Amino acid sequence: MDLQGIIPPMTTPFRADGDIELKLVRGQVDWLIGEGAHGLAAGGSTGEGHALESGEYHDLMAATCDAAAGRVPVVAGIIVDSTRAAIQRGKAVRDLKIAALQVTPVHYLFRPDDDAMVEHFRAVAGETGLPIIIYNVVPWTYLSPELLVRIMREVPGVAGVKQSAGDLKLFADLMITADPRSRIFSAVDALLYSSFALGAHGAIAAILTAAPRAVRVLWDAVQRGDHARGRVLHEKLLPLWNAAVGDNLPACTRHAQKLQGVDVGLPRAPMPPASEAQRKAIEPALKAVLAEL
Repeated sequence: MDLQGIIPPMTTPFRADGDIELKLVRGQVDWLIGEGAHGLAAGGSTGEGHALESGEYHDLMAATCDAAAGRVPVVAGIIVDSTRAAIQRGKAVRDLKIAALQVTPVHYLFRPDDDAMVEHFRAVAGETGLPIIIYNVVPWTYLSPELLVRIMREVPGVAGVKQSAGDLKLFADLMITADPRSRIFSAVDALLYSSFALGAHGAIAAILTAAPRAVRVLWDAVQRGDHARGRVLHEKLLPLWNAAVGDNLPACTRHAQKLQGVDVGLPRAPMPPASEAQRKAIEPALKAVLAEL
């Protein structure tokens, strides 16, 4: 699996009636690639993947792959609550040029035990035949570094982890215990500079979608060892993240994109759009980020 660097999780452009406005996908894809993205992820949390229906899921992935046109790899997010449903989603996109599936653990109220979690990812990898990135984000089914390493060791099709939930200590533990061949991506939006300095293979996180060029510049700075530049960018990006983070993060990410001239539609109900207070906080924070570029 040849994935690394800055992989923004795209917002999904919904209309006021709740349908996906597929014609808006291309504009966002072109913008993100133009801003320096190394890859794209669709159907994740930022893309409200939990709210997507099976038929439109395939259409969204097809539109994304068509717009990317091989310029960068595309990761397909899967956020469902059973092994069967995850396999169905994965099989639905096998006809597309998907680089990997980003799959959450089963995350409804009842948590599978560790052995069942291993078998869940074994089944999804085996049945779909596509590389798997574990999306470790759900609080009550959050997987320990030990379990993540076990899954990557025992299931050849699991190629890496997207480590989320804001815990840099667990991210650091994973970095020093995972096989060097595994790909560990940061979704610790507030601390991407630290994640990159710790050796992350890249990032798949909402802040990349809100300010892709700034995060690409941050990535490049750390890769060449320019930590002074990296810290400056971190100090500009953190206020933007603080302004955008919340229960309607996808909507706030959209607002940041719209401020940069990208038409990304609306969130899907019941998610509310960015509030007036959120917009007033995002706008100066984004302006400060862009002024640093």
